[in-house]
Amino acid sequence: MPSLKMIKQFVPQEFCLKCRGCCRFKEANSVWSPCLLNEEVQELLDKKGLPPASISIDRRLQLIANPIGADFICPFLGSQDNQCKIYDLRPFECQLYPFLINLRKGKVLLTVDLNCPYIYEQINSRQAEEYIVYLTDYLNSKPLRSMFKNNPQIIQAYESVREVAELNLPYEIK
Repeated sequence: MPSLKMIKQFVPQEFCLKCRGCCRFKEANSVWSPCLLNEEVQELLDKKGLPPASISIDRRLQLIANPIGADFICPFLGSQDNQCKIYDLRPFECQLYPFLINLRKGKVLLTVDLNCPYIYEQINSRQAEEYIVYLTDYLNSKPLRSMFKNNPQIIQAYESVREVAELNLPYEIK
């Protein structure tokens, strides 16, 4: 697979560091836990020394108990400083968030999680509209279409998200 470029981020990093919202989960087996591309699994095992037991059979990161709270967190989240320990290698889904690839009624959609306070405030802005066009074009590009075909696990059925665009991806990747 060709190397994927880092996705231009919509939510400013300074906002994320203060928010303490994402990377935290109510259940240990949350559908919201990052799902990994096949290539990311090997990269995290090789470059970051992640134990194989840290990745579930469906290629999700196994969440850990939050040492300073009652919920669960991503194993790469620094609970004290709210920083990602693998930011330079963070998974595709993490780069994409609060946007998500969703399968609904036979269609592959770009959706957004409005639980992100930044996107909740900005979703109707011109900047958000421009970003959605950028992201849709990127996700519909030939290299990404191939990536989705080889990684069908990345397309999920998230609930309580807002549809923002239909993607031109082949349906057989469900």
